[in-house]
Amino acid sequence: MPLSEHEQRLFEQIERSLAEDPKFASAVRASDPRFHARRRVLVAAGVVIAGLALLVYGAVIKVTPVAVAGFVVMLASLGFAVQSHRRSQSPDLHVVGGTTSRRTRSRTGRRGSFLDRMEDRWRQRPEGHR
Repeated sequence: MPLSEHEQRLFEQIERSLAEDPKFASAVRASDPRFHARRRVLVAAGVVIAGLALLVYGAVIKVTPVAVAGFVVMLASLGFAVQSHRRSQSPDLHVVGGTTSRRTRSRTGRRGSFLDRMEDRWRQRPEGHR
């Protein structure tokens, strides 16, 4: 349902006043889930490097458990980084004003998850079959 002209003017006025407040802008930026997801990816990249260093160190001093531990740390942090990256790409994490949604994503050619497809099928079913 579209907003009336009065509501649109009020909404634009609120947007302008919020945009002028630097304290509010930094608070919104800090609460952006994509910001946290990017930070988790960077931390995981650092842990991957530490795991690789541990792997090389274990191989150089010929202590197999240290090398294996380095590999496990590296593998776990890679998995964490991939998971964080996928979450950061999720349309649920876009800030207010984002244009993507589950329905538009699944219709742009990319196959949605099984639940998304089932939900679309449920919405598109004939009304007489309830």
